[in-house]
Amino acid sequence: MTVTSNDPEVSNDPEVSLLSAEELSYSYGALEIFENLSFTLGARDFVTLLGPSGCGKTTLLNLIAGFLKPTSGVLNFDGRPIDGPGPDRAVVFQSGALFEWLTVRDNIEFSLRCRGTPIEDRRKVSEEMIELVGLKGFEEQYIYQLSGGMQQRVGVARVIAANPRIMLMDEPFAAVDVQTREKLQEELLRIHQRTGCTIVFVTHSIDEAVFISDRIFLLSSRGSATGGFRDIVEVDLPTPRWDGGNRLHPQFLKIREQLYVAMREG
Repeated sequence: MTVTSNDPEVSNDPEVSLLSAEELSYSYGALEIFENLSFTLGARDFVTLLGPSGCGKTTLLNLIAGFLKPTSGVLNFDGRPIDGPGPDRAVVFQSGALFEWLTVRDNIEFSLRCRGTPIEDRRKVSEEMIELVGLKGFEEQYIYQLSGGMQQRVGVARVIAANPRIMLMDEPFAAVDVQTREKLQEELLRIHQRTGCTIVFVTHSIDEAVFISDRIFLLSSRGSATGGFRDIVEVDLPTPRWDGGNRLHPQFLKIREQLYVAMREG
């Protein structure tokens, strides 16, 4: 699976800015969520949004997806303002947002079918995704027959199958057990390396953020004096990043402690 574009104006160069924000602010009426966020993401970045509840993590994700419009500031994708949802920006929601009347396989193949992808190619991709997320043997089950954790795996597989340039992931592994969650984190890192897809990932878990991210955007509490990013933390762990041993690496523990203290301070 590769990430490419037929649009000559779209760049896949990792040195070129894919997503940029300048003085980005958002409010719900008089309720200010965050203000003056500025950042740049490249074509192969893996960034995690971390912070307390209500700080604007999901709101920022929805702005990138095009579901919301900024109150002020600029948010560009490939140098052009984001003016709505698009196929290059796919979302994995906290809940699966799946079609309950379709099977696991049909849910995963849905976006490919909408594109007119031949059935043989759709089947090849769905088989790969089913194996990847650990749903072998459940291909013909309907969504209502699955547990919540299994449904979320289908949601992840469906987005990966669509091969977007940016994956926007809103706590996608929160509903699964710890062992499965760690396995999915490792698989996601492999997918990220293979596809080169930019990932923006929302989580409340410090451990998850440190393990999967290239950078961690730590958002301030809503109403705080900083009003946006409290810190941007670079994560430098040994490669391959999906090695479970990284969870015990001294650098992992150091960054984890740094974030823990920062979040406790608000």
